[in-house]
Amino acid sequence: MIPIKSDSDLAGMRDSARLAAEVLRCVTQAVAPGVSTAELDQLAEKAMVERGAESAFRNYRGYPAAICVSVNEEVIHGIPGPRRIAIGDVVSVDVGVRYRGYCGDTAATVLVGVTDQALFELVDTAQRALAAGIAAVAPGRHLSDVSHAVEQAARAGGCSVVRDFVGHGIGHELHEEPAVPNYGRPGKGPLLQAGMVFCIEPMLNRGDAAVRVMPDKWTVVARDGRPSAHCEHMVAVVPAGVEVLTRI
Repeated sequence: MIPIKSDSDLAGMRDSARLAAEVLRCVTQAVAPGVSTAELDQLAEKAMVERGAESAFRNYRGYPAAICVSVNEEVIHGIPGPRRIAIGDVVSVDVGVRYRGYCGDTAATVLVGVTDQALFELVDTAQRALAAGIAAVAPGRHLSDVSHAVEQAARAGGCSVVRDFVGHGIGHELHEEPAVPNYGRPGKGPLLQAGMVFCIEPMLNRGDAAVRVMPDKWTVVARDGRPSAHCEHMVAVVPAGVEVLTRI
Protein backbone atom coordinates (compact mmCIF):
# COMPACT_ATOMS: atom_id res chain seq x y z
CA MET A 1 0.00 0.00 0.00
CA ILE A 2 1.25 3.47 -0.90
CA PRO A 3 0.63 5.84 2.03
CA ILE A 4 -1.68 8.78 1.38
CA LYS A 5 -0.50 11.81 3.31
CA SER A 6 -2.96 14.07 5.12
CA ASP A 7 -2.91 17.84 4.81
CA SER A 8 -1.10 17.93 8.14
CA ASP A 9 1.48 15.43 6.88
CA LEU A 10 2.04 17.47 3.74
CA ALA A 11 2.59 20.62 5.79
CA GLY A 12 5.25 18.85 7.84
CA MET A 13 6.87 17.39 4.75
CA ARG A 14 7.05 20.78 3.06
CA ASP A 15 9.15 21.93 6.02
CA SER A 16 11.45 18.90 5.99
CA ALA A 17 11.86 19.09 2.23
CA ARG A 18 12.66 22.80 2.34
CA LEU A 19 15.34 22.23 4.98
CA ALA A 20 16.88 19.40 2.96
CA ALA A 21 17.00 21.70 -0.07
CA GLU A 22 18.60 24.50 1.95
CA VAL A 23 21.29 22.15 3.26
CA LEU A 24 21.92 20.80 -0.24
CA ARG A 25 22.39 24.34 -1.54
CA CYS A 26 24.85 25.13 1.28
CA VAL A 27 26.91 22.06 0.45
CA THR A 28 26.90 22.35 -3.33
CA GLN A 29 27.96 26.00 -3.09
CA ALA A 30 30.95 24.86 -1.01
CA VAL A 31 32.15 22.25 -3.52
CA ALA A 32 35.51 23.51 -4.79
CA PRO A 33 39.01 22.27 -5.55
CA GLY A 34 40.88 21.35 -2.37
CA VAL A 35 37.79 20.87 -0.19
CA SER A 36 37.56 17.40 1.31
CA THR A 37 34.37 15.40 1.20
CA ALA A 38 34.58 15.14 5.01
CA GLU A 39 34.52 18.94 5.21
CA LEU A 40 31.36 18.95 3.08
CA ASP A 41 29.82 16.44 5.48
CA GLN A 42 30.72 18.62 8.47
CA LEU A 43 29.22 21.65 6.77
CA ALA A 44 26.02 19.75 6.09
CA GLU A 45 25.69 18.61 9.67
CA LYS A 46 26.27 22.14 10.95
CA ALA A 47 23.59 23.46 8.59
CA MET A 48 21.15 20.81 9.78
CA VAL A 49 21.76 21.56 13.47
CA GLU A 50 21.31 25.29 12.85
CA ARG A 51 17.88 24.51 11.41
CA GLY A 52 16.82 22.17 14.20
CA ALA A 53 17.08 19.12 11.96
CA GLU A 54 19.21 16.00 11.98
CA SER A 55 20.59 13.71 9.32
CA ALA A 56 18.22 11.03 8.11
CA PHE A 57 21.19 9.12 6.71
CA ARG A 58 23.51 8.83 9.70
CA ASN A 59 23.16 5.37 11.26
CA TYR A 60 20.53 4.38 8.69
CA ARG A 61 21.34 0.69 8.28
CA GLY A 62 24.77 1.57 9.64
CA TYR A 63 25.61 4.44 7.26
CA PRO A 64 28.38 6.44 9.02
CA ALA A 65 27.95 10.02 7.74
CA ALA A 66 25.45 12.87 7.55
CA ILE A 67 25.30 13.05 3.74
CA CYS A 68 26.52 11.12 0.70
CA VAL A 69 29.20 12.60 -1.57
CA SER A 70 29.92 10.59 -4.72
CA VAL A 71 32.71 11.62 -7.08
CA ASN A 72 33.20 10.78 -10.76
CA GLU A 73 32.51 7.05 -11.29
CA GLU A 74 30.84 6.84 -7.86
CA VAL A 75 27.09 6.67 -8.54
CA ILE A 76 25.56 7.01 -5.07
CA HIS A 77 26.24 6.42 -1.36
CA GLY A 78 29.80 7.75 -1.39
CA ILE A 79 31.01 8.03 2.21
CA PRO A 80 32.66 11.40 2.98
CA GLY A 81 36.29 11.18 4.02
CA PRO A 82 39.75 12.61 3.32
CA ARG A 83 39.38 12.73 -0.47
CA ARG A 84 39.80 16.27 -1.78
CA ILE A 85 37.81 17.62 -4.68
CA ALA A 86 39.90 18.31 -7.78
CA ILE A 87 39.42 20.30 -10.96
CA GLY A 88 37.53 18.16 -13.46
CA ASP A 89 35.53 16.25 -10.85
CA VAL A 90 31.85 15.37 -11.13
CA VAL A 91 30.45 15.61 -7.58
CA SER A 92 27.04 14.27 -6.57
CA VAL A 93 25.68 15.33 -3.18
CA ASP A 94 22.71 13.57 -1.56
CA VAL A 95 21.09 15.12 1.53
CA GLY A 96 18.51 13.57 3.81
CA VAL A 97 17.12 15.29 6.91
CA ARG A 98 14.68 14.45 9.64
CA TYR A 99 12.67 17.36 11.03
CA ARG A 100 9.77 17.20 13.47
CA GLY A 101 9.01 13.61 12.54
CA TYR A 102 9.24 13.93 8.76
CA CYS A 103 12.03 13.18 6.31
CA GLY A 104 13.29 15.28 3.42
CA ASP A 105 15.57 13.96 0.68
CA THR A 106 17.20 15.66 -2.32
CA ALA A 107 20.33 15.43 -4.45
CA ALA A 108 22.26 17.29 -7.14
CA THR A 109 25.41 16.89 -9.21
CA VAL A 110 27.87 19.74 -9.71
CA LEU A 111 30.87 20.07 -12.00
CA VAL A 112 34.19 21.42 -10.76
CA GLY A 113 36.20 23.29 -13.38
CA VAL A 114 35.06 20.86 -16.04
CA THR A 115 35.85 21.53 -19.70
CA ASP A 116 34.78 18.16 -21.14
CA GLN A 117 31.53 18.72 -23.05
CA ALA A 118 30.50 15.11 -22.44
CA LEU A 119 30.34 15.81 -18.70
CA PHE A 120 28.16 18.87 -19.21
CA GLU A 121 25.86 16.70 -21.32
CA LEU A 122 25.78 14.01 -18.61
CA VAL A 123 24.62 16.40 -15.89
CA ASP A 124 22.25 18.21 -18.23
CA THR A 125 20.68 14.89 -19.21
CA ALA A 126 20.22 13.90 -15.57
CA GLN A 127 18.46 17.19 -14.92
CA ARG A 128 16.29 16.79 -18.01
CA ALA A 129 15.38 13.24 -16.97
CA LEU A 130 14.36 14.46 -13.53
CA ALA A 131 12.24 17.23 -15.07
CA ALA A 132 10.60 14.73 -17.43
CA GLY A 133 9.73 12.45 -14.53
CA ILE A 134 8.23 15.33 -12.56
CA ALA A 135 6.18 16.43 -15.57
CA ALA A 136 4.65 12.95 -15.75
CA VAL A 137 3.23 13.15 -12.20
CA ALA A 138 -0.52 13.79 -11.89
CA PRO A 139 -3.54 12.09 -10.32
CA GLY A 140 -4.75 9.27 -12.53
CA ARG A 141 -1.39 8.70 -14.22
CA HIS A 142 0.44 5.43 -13.66
CA LEU A 143 3.60 5.33 -11.59
CA SER A 144 5.39 3.69 -14.52
CA ASP A 145 4.60 6.78 -16.63
CA VAL A 146 7.08 8.60 -14.40
CA SER A 147 9.67 5.85 -14.78
CA HIS A 148 9.23 5.74 -18.55
CA ALA A 149 9.59 9.50 -18.88
CA VAL A 150 12.88 9.44 -16.96
CA GLU A 151 14.24 6.61 -19.10
CA GLN A 152 13.26 8.21 -22.38
CA ALA A 153 14.97 11.48 -21.49
CA ALA A 154 18.08 9.65 -20.31
CA ARG A 155 18.38 7.64 -23.50
CA ALA A 156 17.75 10.72 -25.64
CA GLY A 157 20.80 12.25 -23.97
CA GLY A 158 22.96 9.21 -24.65
CA CYS A 159 23.11 8.04 -21.05
CA SER A 160 22.44 4.66 -19.50
CA VAL A 161 20.02 4.23 -16.59
CA VAL A 162 21.21 2.49 -13.43
CA ARG A 163 18.67 -0.23 -12.67
CA ASP A 164 20.01 -1.61 -9.41
CA PHE A 165 18.86 1.40 -7.39
CA VAL A 166 15.61 3.38 -7.62
CA GLY A 167 13.63 6.25 -6.17
CA HIS A 168 11.25 5.75 -3.26
CA GLY A 169 8.32 6.91 -1.23
CA ILE A 170 9.05 9.07 1.79
CA GLY A 171 7.25 10.38 4.87
CA HIS A 172 7.82 9.58 8.52
CA GLU A 173 10.42 7.12 7.21
CA LEU A 174 13.20 7.80 4.73
CA HIS A 175 12.15 4.91 2.51
CA GLU A 176 8.47 4.04 2.11
CA GLU A 177 6.35 2.62 -0.68
CA PRO A 178 6.44 2.94 -3.63
CA ALA A 179 9.71 2.03 -5.31
CA VAL A 180 10.17 4.46 -8.22
CA PRO A 181 12.36 2.93 -10.96
CA ASN A 182 14.00 5.13 -13.57
CA TYR A 183 12.97 2.78 -16.37
CA GLY A 184 9.92 0.86 -17.54
CA ARG A 185 6.95 0.72 -19.88
CA PRO A 186 4.22 3.36 -19.47
CA GLY A 187 0.71 2.60 -18.28
CA LYS A 188 1.73 0.05 -15.67
CA GLY A 189 1.61 -0.18 -11.90
CA PRO A 190 -0.41 1.79 -9.38
CA LEU A 191 -2.42 4.87 -10.25
CA LEU A 192 -1.16 8.07 -8.69
CA GLN A 193 -3.45 9.71 -6.15
CA ALA A 194 -3.34 13.09 -4.43
CA GLY A 195 -1.45 12.75 -1.15
CA MET A 196 1.25 10.38 -2.42
CA VAL A 197 4.78 11.65 -1.81
CA PHE A 198 7.90 10.14 -3.34
CA CYS A 199 11.42 10.89 -4.53
CA ILE A 200 12.30 10.79 -8.22
CA GLU A 201 16.05 10.33 -8.56
CA PRO A 202 17.68 9.56 -11.90
CA MET A 203 21.08 7.87 -11.58
CA LEU A 204 22.68 8.01 -15.01
CA ASN A 205 26.00 6.70 -16.27
CA ARG A 206 27.94 8.10 -19.18
CA GLY A 207 28.97 4.55 -20.09
CA ASP A 208 27.40 1.20 -19.26
CA ALA A 209 24.61 0.90 -16.69
CA ALA A 210 26.32 -1.88 -14.70
CA VAL A 211 27.41 -1.00 -11.16
CA ARG A 212 29.11 -2.66 -8.22
CA VAL A 213 29.32 -1.99 -4.49
CA MET A 214 32.76 -1.23 -3.09
CA PRO A 215 34.27 -3.06 -0.09
CA ASP A 216 33.00 -0.33 2.27
CA LYS A 217 29.57 -1.91 1.54
CA TRP A 218 28.07 1.47 0.64
CA THR A 219 29.77 3.25 -2.25
CA VAL A 220 28.21 2.26 -5.59
CA VAL A 221 30.44 2.74 -8.64
CA ALA A 222 30.05 2.35 -12.39
CA ARG A 223 31.73 -0.91 -13.36
CA ASP A 224 33.36 0.63 -16.41
CA GLY A 225 34.83 3.50 -14.37
CA ARG A 226 33.10 6.21 -16.40
CA PRO A 227 31.39 9.15 -14.68
CA SER A 228 27.89 9.17 -13.25
CA ALA A 229 25.35 11.84 -12.28
CA HIS A 230 22.58 11.75 -9.68
CA CYS A 231 19.81 14.27 -9.03
CA GLU A 232 16.68 14.02 -6.92
CA HIS A 233 13.53 15.92 -6.02
CA MET A 234 10.87 15.04 -3.52
CA VAL A 235 7.40 15.49 -5.02
CA ALA A 236 3.80 15.36 -3.82
CA VAL A 237 0.87 14.38 -5.99
CA VAL A 238 -1.72 17.14 -5.59
CA PRO A 239 -5.17 17.58 -7.18
CA ALA A 240 -3.77 20.02 -9.74
CA GLY A 241 -0.86 17.76 -10.66
CA VAL A 242 2.47 17.83 -8.85
CA GLU A 243 4.20 19.94 -6.19
CA VAL A 244 7.99 19.81 -6.04
CA LEU A 245 8.71 19.99 -2.33
CA THR A 246 12.51 20.31 -2.53
CA ARG A 247 12.61 23.18 -5.04
CA ILE A 248 13.68 26.46 -3.40
